[in-house]
Amino acid sequence: APSPSTSASPLLRRRHICHFHPSPNTPNTTEAMKFTAAVSFMLAGSAVAFAPSLNSQSRGTALNMAEDGEIKPLRIGTRGSPLALAQAYETRERLMANFPEMNEEGAIEICVMKTQGDMILDKSLMELGGKGLFTKELDTALLGNEVDICVHSMKDVPTWLPEGTVLPCNFPREDTNDAFIHKDGSVKRIEDLPDHSVIGTASLRRQAQIMAKNPTLKCVNFRGNVQTRLRKLDDGVVDATLLAIAGLKRMDMDDCATSVLDWDEMLPAVAQGAIGVQCRSDDERSLKYINGLNHPETHACVNCERAFLEALDGNCKTPIAGQARIIDGKIQFRGLIAMPDGSLKYETESEGEVEDAVEIGRKAGEELKAQAGDKFFEMMVEMSPQQVIGQLTK
Repeated sequence: APSPSTSASPLLRRRHICHFHPSPNTPNTTEAMKFTAAVSFMLAGSAVAFAPSLNSQSRGTALNMAEDGEIKPLRIGTRGSPLALAQAYETRERLMANFPEMNEEGAIEICVMKTQGDMILDKSLMELGGKGLFTKELDTALLGNEVDICVHSMKDVPTWLPEGTVLPCNFPREDTNDAFIHKDGSVKRIEDLPDHSVIGTASLRRQAQIMAKNPTLKCVNFRGNVQTRLRKLDDGVVDATLLAIAGLKRMDMDDCATSVLDWDEMLPAVAQGAIGVQCRSDDERSLKYINGLNHPETHACVNCERAFLEALDGNCKTPIAGQARIIDGKIQFRGLIAMPDGSLKYETESEGEVEDAVEIGRKAGEELKAQAGDKFFEMMVEMSPQQVIGQLTK
């Protein structure tokens, strides 16, 4: 059963989150806790009505009928964090707004599952093995026909997809920048932090760019959902942290940000701020719906960035940043690769036609790979875990 958060944290005092906890007997792999769309999920104070009552929905033509006459729902697979659920309900709302039959009672089901990345929070992503930690269980459920579509934060999705699946849909992108959050709001920029300040982040990309500005700053492993991280900040575990402003906005929590950093201050992660929807490649029904929700401009930019990441063989062990945007009909790309301690950094910029997005990203990745040289990547491998993820784990 949902249990509301009771924290009186200054950053969270107006926000009570409903958390769904798995049964102690729930396996840690693909077993999902399934909640129909009638289950109410609320994020208090949010401007987005994630889960309106089905009783208020207009009835339309049945989406798909099973042999017993029951409606066969479109099953949406998602992680169980508040942000992931917000994104799943955004998907539900977009389906309902664009396809009248999706307003039929029982037409959509939300299937919530735990991933390995959600359950192991005392180790860095680098130690655990990379981005697939947040998608493997969803991929397995999708291929096992336990769900019909999966909703992802695109920055968590590996550059390869399991055979038999496709990811043809991205929603209009939210602001891609990082938010800087200081413990008392008195410091607005990373550069203004006192020497030896402690910053909580699980991102090597952020760590590298932070330490390039001031090598005395200390980055410590800082994982968990948004609410958990903000509570740690309030508890004085760290002096500051960084979060994607997109996630804060989706939960109506962007007022927690002390400032929003532009690309010159902190180049965002590949695909940051983008939501993607995945389905089986042979599922014509799901493809019909999610293709109808795709935002072509966002899709082109995300594909450009992911091609850049793929060219660098990038994963959570490598500090890589990359962002594309379309301005005046042209796609503009900026990319960065760095040592985890910020001691070395290589950057690139390029521009071209939108239809060449993937090629632009690929060439940018190859350019940085050539600039850095083999020695750079050898040094990355040789760095100790202490050098890479910091001395403390919080």
